[in-house]
Amino acid sequence: MTMFNQIEEKIHGGGRLTAEEGVFLFRAEIDLHRLGRLADRVRREKNGDAVCYNLNAHLNPTNICLYRCPLCAYSCNADDEKAFLMTDDEILARGREAAENGCTELHIVGGVHPDKPFQWYRDLLVRLHEDFPRILLKAWTAVEISRFVHLTGRSVENILCELMDAGLCCLPGGGAEIFAPEVRRQICPAKADAETWLDVHRTAHRLGLKTNATMLFGHVETAEHRIDHLIRLRELQDETGGFQTFIPLAFHPDGTELSHLRRPTGLEDLRTMAVSRLMLDNFPHVKAYWISLGVPTAQIALGFGADDLDGTVRHERIHHDAGSTAPEILTVGQLEALIREAGRTPVERDTLYRSVRRDGLQWSVS
Repeated sequence: MTMFNQIEEKIHGGGRLTAEEGVFLFRAEIDLHRLGRLADRVRREKNGDAVCYNLNAHLNPTNICLYRCPLCAYSCNADDEKAFLMTDDEILARGREAAENGCTELHIVGGVHPDKPFQWYRDLLVRLHEDFPRILLKAWTAVEISRFVHLTGRSVENILCELMDAGLCCLPGGGAEIFAPEVRRQICPAKADAETWLDVHRTAHRLGLKTNATMLFGHVETAEHRIDHLIRLRELQDETGGFQTFIPLAFHPDGTELSHLRRPTGLEDLRTMAVSRLMLDNFPHVKAYWISLGVPTAQIALGFGADDLDGTVRHERIHHDAGSTAPEILTVGQLEALIREAGRTPVERDTLYRSVRRDGLQWSVS
């Protein structure tokens, strides 16, 4: 019996893959279609033929960042000609636009501004929540949370509790990149380390705050690094059960200090999606983020273990600054058509994966 046959039998029997088996599945000679069918079976067992999407907008309040990671094309110094810092009026206008277009979520991340205090970040949530109380605020990566801890001298728990009081409902998964320290030294040397990222999410889960998780792949990491990353996420999910979804993010090198690297191919994107679905047996959802993967690959990924396409994604800047050629926005009609063309059933969700029902301009969740 081949190793792949053994893996299939293990998956069919509800078994958990080892690190060695995960690395094996990343080998180029492993039949990608066979791998995809196995991941698709797991997807179907967890979620049937439903594929989620949401109406969301992105809010990136600034691109000024003290870390200036080699992997990032978005961040810049304050004196850079492309630097920006949104005013309060601009931030509220973005919230108003989201509300008027029926969005249920604002995804808020940005540069880690060297001069802005924690109160600025907190008050931004307060203003948005007060003016648009129905929009769920998914905000501030673990990297930003660790910065708030540094600025205030307070605990992660204390910071998160104050942000929850301000209107925070969920943490995004950004900043995870690849957990291995030898990789982080090359792609994000000044950013919070893996232990800090995991501890922020562990604390959030203990407080009842749901979070997402990501992995940035296709740069200097190896298959072993990817599998180590996935297993560490799986172990934390075993401990807390607080992750909602996993999002594999394809690296876009344009405009970064790593621009000499090639972008991962569509085949590599699909393999990573499938292996992620198989390794993360305790994650309810795996997302094909069309901004990162591109629309065609994201649609195909629905047959490789993904059950979520993200959403309309108004005003995304971070991936587009790094060379993403995905559209600036997709309509509900376009998202639902992509899902139906893939043989799946579209289901609108909110940030917390509750089903959304709409009646004209009114909506409710269940």
